[in-house]
Amino acid sequence: MDIYGPEYLRKPTVTDIEILYQHHEEKHRFLGMLKILDFTDWEWFGCPYAFKGQYGRRDYGSNPFILLKVVALQDLWIWHDFFGVVGSNNDINVLYQSSLFNDLKTSRAPKISFVANGVTYRSGYCLVEGIYSELAPLVKTIPEPADDDHKRILYKQKHESARKDMERAFGVL
Repeated sequence: MDIYGPEYLRKPTVTDIEILYQHHEEKHRFLGMLKILDFTDWEWFGCPYAFKGQYGRRDYGSNPFILLKVVALQDLWIWHDFFGVVGSNNDINVLYQSSLFNDLKTSRAPKISFVANGVTYRSGYCLVEGIYSELAPLVKTIPEPADDDHKRILYKQKHESARKDMERAFGVL
């Protein structure tokens, strides 16, 4: 903790956010994108018998699971994580417990604006899947764009491409 804590166990600084904006604009062509948020359920093979009920999910059989929420970058830097009990925590209520997103929601996050299509936005956003509530810092994919809606099709493709950074982080973990 003493060695790595100051660098790796901290919230993003203004400089960090500027670097994130630049990277996501260059790699994915998303202006103002901060990060990608995703959840996964990890099966806990070595779970002590006494905890199996607490960490179990009826819809997944009898094996216990741990919920992992991660905000990660393409270089595998994990900015935020949450490990918890699957049964009582879902994507939405874990998000409301997150200090990182509470800072975005309450405007305590560093103020780094960006301009897209001539509109100035006060802070960046995170790419998410469709389950999340309508919060300003969360941008969802378009589930089924019309075949002739080329802009939305391109957006969905770019969104899915950017999410591969997160899938890579889960794969490494």
